[in-house]
Amino acid sequence: MSRSNSRVLDSRAMKKFLREFKDFINKGDVVTIAVGLIMALYFTKIVDAVLNGVINPIIAAIFGQPSFVDIGFDPGDARISIGLVIDAVISFVVVAFFLFLIVRAYNRMKKPTPAETEISLLTQIRDELRADRPT
Repeated sequence: MSRSNSRVLDSRAMKKFLREFKDFINKGDVVTIAVGLIMALYFTKIVDAVLNGVINPIIAAIFGQPSFVDIGFDPGDARISIGLVIDAVISFVVVAFFLFLIVRAYNRMKKPTPAETEISLLTQIRDELRADRPT
């Protein structure tokens, strides 16, 4: 194969690659995804502020320590920090709770359209008729 033929193939392969990439980008709503990711990044700041400014100090005070890192024990030369585990569990629960509140509020704001309501009602009727039919 000559050099000019190989360049033509490379050019075609590159064009095909770029077209596939463009199709990939256009399949999803990139702007919506980007906005979601940015909101998630700033949402972590809110969660961190609640954890570090309110919840962690309260729990550390309960244990009589200035911070979670100080909650633990020293078997010999090692440090077993139970506070880090407590912090991870609390972080998970707080994030899950915040996400639950957001999804719950979103679902309440999102009202079903009449078509969705009719379709679900007809689906229920169909399923009940099928269940009542003798086999």
